[in-house]
Amino acid sequence: MADNLINNFNKMTLLSSKRFLLSALLLSLGASLALAEEQDADEATVETVEEAETYHSPQVDKDKAFFMEHFDDQEAFEKKWVKSEAKKKGVAEEIAKYDGQWQITTPIKKAFNADLSLVLATEAKHAAVSALLDRPFVFGDKPLVVQYEVTMQAGQICGGAYLKLLSKGTDTKADLRSFHDQTPYTIMFGPDKCGSDNKLHFIFRHRNPVNGSIEEKHSKKPTERLEEIYKDKAPHLYTLIVSPDNTYSIMIDNKEVSSGSLLEDFTPPVNPPDEIDDPNDVKPVDWDEREKIVDSSAVKPEDWDESAPAQIPDPDAVKPDGWLDHEPVNIPDPEAKKPEDWDADMDGEWEAPLIDNPACSVGCGEWKPPLIPNPSFKVLEIGWSFL
Repeated sequence: MADNLINNFNKMTLLSSKRFLLSALLLSLGASLALAEEQDADEATVETVEEAETYHSPQVDKDKAFFMEHFDDQEAFEKKWVKSEAKKKGVAEEIAKYDGQWQITTPIKKAFNADLSLVLATEAKHAAVSALLDRPFVFGDKPLVVQYEVTMQAGQICGGAYLKLLSKGTDTKADLRSFHDQTPYTIMFGPDKCGSDNKLHFIFRHRNPVNGSIEEKHSKKPTERLEEIYKDKAPHLYTLIVSPDNTYSIMIDNKEVSSGSLLEDFTPPVNPPDEIDDPNDVKPVDWDEREKIVDSSAVKPEDWDESAPAQIPDPDAVKPDGWLDHEPVNIPDPEAKKPEDWDADMDGEWEAPLIDNPACSVGCGEWKPPLIPNPSFKVLEIGWSFL
């Protein structure tokens, strides 16, 4: 199963989006890491944090991480990352181009002085940016870990902030400048929202080992409600762990929100059912869809009374002591007072609200004995019934 899922590992840290969207695509096996999607945003003002500590770029042990990006060096960003120049298919020409602008700049709310982030700086634009991995990761006896941080700096209305991981192959675009939404991927992971519909994607494209066909597999929904992460304008850390035993775990801010099996918790399932309907089977000509039919040999009993009801008043029932036949069940509230601003011409005649009649603790109104099953009523066991 793992070989059909992905055979490389990359790790990345993402910081901040301009308005509601910062999407990243992590590409593996000598492919690339890419950030993509559209943005719909208002311009924002950078807020400074007084007495904040000064940011220093973390030192990364490249023997432990196959890919790491902090977005804190404009010159390094320009050398490492490739911005898409593609056009999205199936949309109007004026909005088809991937011309959204990425910037390495100070976020609206910063935790450190001199802290920078990758920000999508234009609104309502398609945008994608990609980077090659430091080295390939072979999916064997080690888990695949993908982790990144995103801040919806002004909340999110409609758009995705997810990663895509691509395996090297004949269906992977070599020129990342042509990357677009239909570029084949292996794993898609991360938050996505439009209107009231919010999701946390984990999708993988599985290659059928028998016929070579490729099909998307979608994970089950998270157990936690996700609305707040699109509104709070705070940074959130998204983590996906895919283990060699075909299990997975998804976390937000180090709290697990979904987990399960790659083989059992995805739709459609990876493994086909043991049995399927015979596509060559044909319904017999004499097949009768009815499960039951009227017994043609049944005869109505001589004592059958078609006018007899199924229930009758209980002849042994007795009206309880204290039952008041002529008292109403509800009475006007004697303590209610007409509001001082009540206008009869505008509001109509004022009437006190009704309350339960305290005199009806036993019962009020016309008393009727309860119904009981009619002992003379015939049922189906005698072989005859009517509706």
